[in-house]
Parts: sequence; structure tokens; C-alpha cells
Amino acid sequence: MINLIKYEFRKTWTTKLILLAITAFAEVVFLASLYLDKRDINALSIVALTILAIGGILFIGIQSILTMHQDMNTKQGYMLYMTPNSCYKILGGKVLENGLSMFVAGAFYFALGALDVTLLLGHYGELDKLMEMVKQFMSSMQMEVSLNGRMFALFALSFLCSWLCTVTTAYLADVVATCLLNGKKHNGWIGLLVFILLQTLFSWVERTAVGGRALDVQLIGSAAIAIVASAAMYAATAFLMDRHLSV
Repeated sequence: MINLIKYEFRKTWTTKLILLAITAFAEVVFLASLYLDKRDINALSIVALTILAIGGILFIGIQSILTMHQDMNTKQGYMLYMTPNSCYKILGGKVLENGLSMFVAGAFYFALGALDVTLLLGHYGELDKLMEMVKQFMSSMQMEVSLNGRMFALFALSFLCSWLCTVTTAYLADVVATCLLNGKKHNGWIGLLVFILLQTLFSWVERTAVGGRALDVQLIGSAAIAIVASAAMYAATAFLMDRHLSV
């Protein structure tokens, strides 16, 4: 399994290094603008880092989906399924590598964000006033949210788990279109429909299970449901692959 995870990582490590380099550049700009007290550049770098954090994690998942699709539709990728490894192990390597990459990236960006906020608090004393204004605004909208590290961590956890669920659902939809409906007319559209229906089902289950509860309970419940759904998508996808791809 470790070798399969390494194999999957080698397919995508170049783009991840590029993402890390861009992040490092944006962070250097942020630190320089903070030191030089260039507020306009400072604000721009903060926006750039926020976009990189969210977009980078989304990109890691999308790249994994595209890699999976390539493996299913090219001779070089298809040869992977001719190896002695079972489809459960091959898909498991993909899911674990993608999950680990996203969670490591999420932890990295969360830690970087915490560091930058600490530096901002130390440099601009009025930042705490801005946070208080945000709290007052949310209270006026009847949104009682405690803006602290724990809540931000729960938001990040829920986001990462939900995105992992989306990626594994896309795996299943791609296998349905490629294996079960190979050569059939509109197989791609049917695969997309399967993806949309499953995502709609998961959203309904989530709303039914945790809707109306305290926000922290909703976030924890959403993360738990997403992990269970991801495991179910993995099992269903691996089963279909084992039936139609293994030799």
C-alpha cells in the first residue's frame, strides 16, 4: 500500500511543489508588506493567501479526479490494473494519497493562517476591533458564531471531509461511466447525473441529521457523515473496479 501511495504522489508532486512555491512567494510578500507597513499590499497578499489555501486544496482533489479518469482511459494508466495488486488496494492508494495530501495541505494553511493572524494582531492593534465588528454584524443577523481557533478548525475539518467525499463520489461516477457504460451513448452525462444525485442525497442526509443543531455540532456531524460517505463510495467504486477491471 505504501508503494501505491508513493506511486500516486509521484504523479502529482510537480504541481504540488508549484503550489507550495506560489504560497511561499505570497507569504514573503505578506511579511515584507507587514514589515514596511504597506497596508494595500498587505491586504492583497492576505486575499491571495486565502485564495491559495482554498483553491489549492480544491485543486488537489480535482487533480486526483483527473488522474483517476486518465488511468481509466489510457493504456498506460490501464496497465496499473493488470498488476498483481487488487483494485481495492489500487483505489485505496489513490484515496489515501489524496486524503493525506488534502489534510496535510489543510493543516499547513491553517497553521500559516494562525501565524499570520498572530503577526497582524501584534502589528495592528485595531485588528481585534475589526473582529469585534464582525461578531456584532453576525449577531445582528442572528448568527451566533464564536470566532476562535476551535471554530475555525471545525470549519476547516468539515470542508476537508466534505471535499474528500466529493472526490470519492466523482471516482464512483467515473467508474460507472467508464466501466458499466463503456461505449454506451451519453455515458459521460449519465456519470455526471450519478454524481449529482449522490451529492444531493448526501446533502439531504446531512441536513436531516444535523440541521438545526448548534454550529459546532453541525460541523462535527457534517465531517463524520462525509467520512462515512467517502468510505461507502470507496467500497462501491472498488467493487465495480474489481468486477470489471481486474484480471
